[in-house]
Amino acid sequence: MWDEYLFPASVEEALEMLEAHGGEARIIAGGTDLVLQSQRGQCPAKAMVDISRISGLDYIEEHNGLIYIGAQVTHGQVAASPLIRSRAGVLAEACGSVGGPQIRNVGTLVGNVVNALPAADGAIALFALDAEAEVAERRGRRWTPIANLYAGVGLCTVDPCAAMITQLRFGALGKGEAGAFERLAKRRALVLPILNAAAIVGLDGDKVEGARIAIGPVAEMPFLAVEAAGTLVGQTPVEERIAWVAQIAAQAAQPRDSLLRGSAEYRKAMVEVLVQRALWRAVKAASLQEGEDANP
Repeated sequence: MWDEYLFPASVEEALEMLEAHGGEARIIAGGTDLVLQSQRGQCPAKAMVDISRISGLDYIEEHNGLIYIGAQVTHGQVAASPLIRSRAGVLAEACGSVGGPQIRNVGTLVGNVVNALPAADGAIALFALDAEAEVAERRGRRWTPIANLYAGVGLCTVDPCAAMITQLRFGALGKGEAGAFERLAKRRALVLPILNAAAIVGLDGDKVEGARIAIGPVAEMPFLAVEAAGTLVGQTPVEERIAWVAQIAAQAAQPRDSLLRGSAEYRKAMVEVLVQRALWRAVKAASLQEGEDANP
């Protein structure tokens, strides 16, 4: 599958290795997807640059209201993290839905993003959280919105033969904010989702102060239902309003007919169901948190 397997000691050394191989080497971390792609002949790289031994990329930390997740952090670590569960529970739910225990304990959240698939569970939650990624290149490092990493189905704008994502960051959910993740699949584990949805709601008293809804796979990348979320802002999140917002989200979604996932008509109807469930759970969690803050 490849001729060389390299272990850099730093991000800078990893980038040097990529440059030295002139586009014939690429970054690998967990490898749960990349190894299979190599076996199928879908990855022509002659050398793999394994970043798993680089120190300092395995953290989940909060600084100044932002949560940072390093490139080596696995889905299992995210799902089990007390910080993520308390300040970004939607991401813990999403990562806990990926594959089975073996895959979650090896596959990385950053790898989920680099694969650029519109149904990736972790990525759907990151879109709802309005996350950013730090991209390391030979000329330096830069932060970019997660949406800028997607160029189509399975096409990431970060070239794994020349650059790497070193970490992710997003705002920690605060007072009156909560999220929820919903997934529809043929079974509970080790299967791709038919649909998934993540919702985040922020409350100010009995009104919605902010909302974000992400859905997959209903477009070439994780889809943000901006119009639907906007109609919830400033409103009291009663069941009828949430149902209306879910209808708007379903109307905006454009799923395709799929032998694997079902008809477009069926999936469009299920978008409405999943978004309604996610929003309602997020609202209830945010309301409960506000009540706890008001009654210490």
